[in-house]
Amino acid sequence: MSRSNRRATQTGLSLIELMIAMVLGLLVAAGIISVFISTSSSNRVQTQLATLQETGRFAISRMSDDLRMANGQYCTNSGGIAKPIATSGGTYLDGLRAPIVYAKNLTGGMFDVTTPMGGSSGGNNYPAVPSNQYTFPSFLSMRGYDCTTSACTPDDPNNTVAGIPAMGAALNDRVPGTAVLTVRYMNPSRGWAIGRPGYTHITPATAGSASSVSSITIAPDSSVGEPPTSDFKSGDLAMLADCSNAQIFAVDDSSGTLSPDSSKNNGTITLQQPSSAPRLFDFNRDFQTVTYYVKRVSLNNNGAAPYTGELVRRVNGADLPHGGSEDPIVQGVERLDFKYGVEDANGMTSFLSASDIDSGKVTCPPSAPNPLGTDPGCLWRAVKSIEVSILVDGQQPLYTLTNSDMSYVYNVDGSNTPKPPSDTSHTIKPTDQGFVNQLLRRQFTALVSLRNFNP
Repeated sequence: MSRSNRRATQTGLSLIELMIAMVLGLLVAAGIISVFISTSSSNRVQTQLATLQETGRFAISRMSDDLRMANGQYCTNSGGIAKPIATSGGTYLDGLRAPIVYAKNLTGGMFDVTTPMGGSSGGNNYPAVPSNQYTFPSFLSMRGYDCTTSACTPDDPNNTVAGIPAMGAALNDRVPGTAVLTVRYMNPSRGWAIGRPGYTHITPATAGSASSVSSITIAPDSSVGEPPTSDFKSGDLAMLADCSNAQIFAVDDSSGTLSPDSSKNNGTITLQQPSSAPRLFDFNRDFQTVTYYVKRVSLNNNGAAPYTGELVRRVNGADLPHGGSEDPIVQGVERLDFKYGVEDANGMTSFLSASDIDSGKVTCPPSAPNPLGTDPGCLWRAVKSIEVSILVDGQQPLYTLTNSDMSYVYNVDGSNTPKPPSDTSHTIKPTDQGFVNQLLRRQFTALVSLRNFNP
């Protein structure tokens, strides 16, 4: 075959055909990429929603465990043997169950207290420590603080809760617009049972059931998990309790033998009557102080923006010798709010803010005879339920989200219609707190009944 004929039989793609093929290839590739991006974005959203749901449920569950125990003093909750009190409305309430304080320096034995007896806080003027024994003050059982982005009511928590950070825009500051709540209760897993032969026992000063207490010897029963004698630290207060009453007093500690210190107490410590399952506690360690607040953390753990909130559980002022800690519970919490259901002197229940309770907006429940003469924040011991609300975000910004995708409801703001983060119906917007808008957000709410409310 000649060279000219061979050239005539050679064929190929023209430039136009090549361009058409490339365009078709690009269209197919674009479709594949579009599907991949859409699937990937949907997967990220679904993953965040699953994480968000788990975060919210765990946070609510963990807080509920502590809130249910609020005001608990061993087994002296409502429904026991205390004499009922008749109210003006004709109903009967359980008698006041609050420890009798003999120790002259009670607040010196409690954690996260910066306002001593005789001080003032949030408009309440607290009386000085009396020269006689008195009933445990209500404001030391529980106290909450509602916060906007600029201030808190009834008081700045930093004035009354030692150790928590102030609100601010810096890393590890308390997140503006988040509430703070401190509750106290006796740790039911602690203490030493009294009365079993060979173990912890009381030596009376004189014979008889109403004798004064000469000493208490701690002899732990390790077979039932009682703590070692060394857990009672020198200088700590003792709490002697049973299922109807309790006493808090100062002691001298001599190798596990505790003797009431008359120089640090008002009055003589007597054996309790009737005595039902008496138990000794280290008041400083075992009467736990638990504070919940939200602090600012970095989403990428590099100390820089973007930020989110972290729910923190602070126990006993984080004092390690007394079993304290400050533990992060979950990240992604942007809002934290509480409403308090209180029972007044007529047995009626109202849901109030922290300021309403602190100022005694409704009639306070009957009080036991008390040398204090007044009981500031008396409604704190009448709280029978707490409504807790949190707003949780997805923690990783998704910049492909539309306003509809980002819309959420937070009932505390008074709206029941989902709105985007920038909408003014949100009393506190994410940008007010230093958070980005491009996050998924959901509200979680629970109503927690307090088994130990003290009407």
